[in-house]
Amino acid sequence: MPPTDASADAGTAPVTHRSPGQGESKDTPEDTDAEDTLDLRLPSELIAFLAGEEPGVDRQPRAAAPRLAAVPLVPDDLLDHVGDWGPTDTPAGVFQLVPVRVERDLPLIGRWMNDPAVAAFWQLDGTPDLTEQHLNAQLAGDGRSVPCLGVLDGTPMSYWEIYRADLDSLARYYPARPHDTGVHILIGDIAQRGQGLGSTLLRSVADLVLDKRPACARVVAEPDIRNIPSVAAFLNAGYRFAAEADLPAKRAALMMRDRSLRHLL
Repeated sequence: MPPTDASADAGTAPVTHRSPGQGESKDTPEDTDAEDTLDLRLPSELIAFLAGEEPGVDRQPRAAAPRLAAVPLVPDDLLDHVGDWGPTDTPAGVFQLVPVRVERDLPLIGRWMNDPAVAAFWQLDGTPDLTEQHLNAQLAGDGRSVPCLGVLDGTPMSYWEIYRADLDSLARYYPARPHDTGVHILIGDIAQRGQGLGSTLLRSVADLVLDKRPACARVVAEPDIRNIPSVAAFLNAGYRFAAEADLPAKRAALMMRDRSLRHLL
């Protein structure tokens, strides 16, 4: 499952078992409908009738129809095109999620990951290679997780992962619903932490998800239960505490922001 637990003021952390956005078969339910087709054969007389021919009458062979080039099917975007969501007004300024480009953003994200307050949760400190692998695993996947920079008033200041919680390994540990959407966040600038900015952005991004993903009924997060600042930030952002979940690398607080409650919390 994707990284999930740093403080919204310090960062949301990955865990060693994470598999965000990678399209790994172990994270998705097995396909049980692979052989549900019937082998039906139509009588030759019926085939001739449907073709406008009289049964038993010889016809001159028709010229073969020209073959058309196969058009590849493009699957629906699993997260409704995060890159096209555009900016949103927040109490802190104009905010936008911008999908990561590794060649452009790795130095900045790598520096944030080496901040001790972030590294304690994300565990991606060290050489840039580790962060690069973490990003590429999502970018090369099936689109179930999208790494983004959070840009506030034109300045990149946070890192986000927007992911399909219902398609992630997290779904094994709670009663997931179709299109549940998860969020991970880290605030990159130390000076911007502890000021309530994390809660402000978490609320705004949750509302953005619900506005742009009409099929999504709730936004999900799972910070480490011991990370009191993170849990508090989600609560202040209108998330409710749903349950505790024993994940492979941590005991998590399952937090949810429900579409039905968004105007009440």
